[in-house]
Amino acid sequence: MAGSKQEVAVAAARGGSTASKPKASAKVAIPQLEWNQVRPAPVILVSGTETFLAERAIRQLRDLLKAEDPSLEVADIDAASYAPGELLSIASPSLFAEPRLIRIAAVEKCSDALIEDAIAYLGYPADDTYVVLRHGGGVRGKKLLEAVRAASGVAIEIVCTELKRDSDKHEFASAEFRAAGKRVSPGAVRALVSAFSDDLAELSAACAQLASDSADEITEVTVQRYYAGRVETNAFAVADSALAGNYGESLGLLRHALASGADPVPIVAAFAMKLRTMAKVLGTRGGSGQLAGQLGMAPWQIDRARRDLSGWTGEGLGRSIQVLAETDESVKGAGRDPVFALERMISIVSARGTL
Repeated sequence: MAGSKQEVAVAAARGGSTASKPKASAKVAIPQLEWNQVRPAPVILVSGTETFLAERAIRQLRDLLKAEDPSLEVADIDAASYAPGELLSIASPSLFAEPRLIRIAAVEKCSDALIEDAIAYLGYPADDTYVVLRHGGGVRGKKLLEAVRAASGVAIEIVCTELKRDSDKHEFASAEFRAAGKRVSPGAVRALVSAFSDDLAELSAACAQLASDSADEITEVTVQRYYAGRVETNAFAVADSALAGNYGESLGLLRHALASGADPVPIVAAFAMKLRTMAKVLGTRGGSGQLAGQLGMAPWQIDRARRDLSGWTGEGLGRSIQVLAETDESVKGAGRDPVFALERMISIVSARGTL
């Protein structure tokens, strides 16, 4: 029966997961702040994989300290080539007692000497001295990170994690315009994020350019005028529109993508990723953080799949996964008209599997 096939399709897409739950992280005794909440402290750990946000946070800290005292001295240390005693030497009081900012880069590549000296420094931080430890991720330096995170009253942590969700990138872009005192339409923000979703630095630069060049409200038309070559349709834009039930829009996006030279295979792959993730999440209970280890997914992926599942049924999802498999075969050579196969898949997915 068709119903049983659809149940099999959903079950196959879900697959089995033997992933264990993530271990609880060590207790953190210091404040953990976002990149735009940076403030002075004797020791500031700037952690996370998002280099652009980390660099901006460190730059904002420097500007803040400079504004408080223009005589601020800035010193840089490379953690990978650190020499024993270097931190203590730079942090020692000077003749004129100027405040100091010591920036230690690439702590994820640090020498054993830095680990020892920095842990010792936590017990006796120098007056009017601010030490920034930039750790970009990985296990190297774990002992130092644990010591910093336990140094209550001495250290703070600025967490700069990668902005993966579209909503986070939208908020980032909107905040850039607010900081510049400019009004921006939601459509303009969506267009910018679509054009520069892979590079936060480029997204920030684009926001800055539009803010400086535009006197009135920044709209989607403004973005198109400046970045027409970058505002392109991608496979996930087609899939997102179809999953939301927007048949006309998704069909238009598909035809624009194909006219721009997009290959049908990655478009099908984008649908496959979305539908299989939805199948894994369908019917689950509990918070996304709790389910992440069980399903082998990031919490934000679970949250996104749950939003995508709005209006869907298990039967409709199973039907769509069946059509997806047929379309995959067609675009890879089994069918005579891959474009027709894509359009058929979009019509069924847009109807949430009810056609």
